Amino acid sequence: QVQLVESGGGLVQAGGSLRLSCTASGRNISSYGMGWFRQAPGKEREFVAGISWSGRIPYYQDSAKGRFTISRDNAKNTVYLQMNSLKPEDTAVYSCAAEGIPYGLGSASNMDYWGKGTLVTVSS
Repeated sequence: QVQLVESGGGLVQAGGSLRLSCTASGRNISSYGMGWFRQAPGKEREFVAGISWSGRIPYYQDSAKGRFTISRDNAKNTVYLQMNSLKPEDTAVYSCAAEGIPYGLGSASNMDYWGKGTLVTVSS
C-alpha cells in the first residue's frame, strides 16, 4: 500500500528556515505529480505548492511565492519543501500528497494519497 512519510518540521523563529521531506514507499513516485498542503488549527486544509511528475513545472500558492521552493529527487523517491523567511501565519501541519494518475502536473485538485503530516510552528 502507498505510504507517504513527512519529516523536518519543528519550532523556528520568524524569519527562519526549514526544509520538509516526504519519502514514499510502496510506490515509485517518479511518474506522479506531487504537492504540499497545510492545515492550521481551526482552518481547512489549503494548497501550498505542487510539482509536475518530471520536476520541470513547480507552482505555488500566492503566499508561498518567493519564499518556498518545491523540488523532487525521484531516484530517492522523495519530495522536498524548502521554506525560507517563515512567518507566524505559516504555522500548520504540513502534509505531502501524490496524484493517483501518472504524468500529471501536481495540481491541488488531483491528489489521491496523503501523508500524516509534520508540524511547523513559527514563533513571533
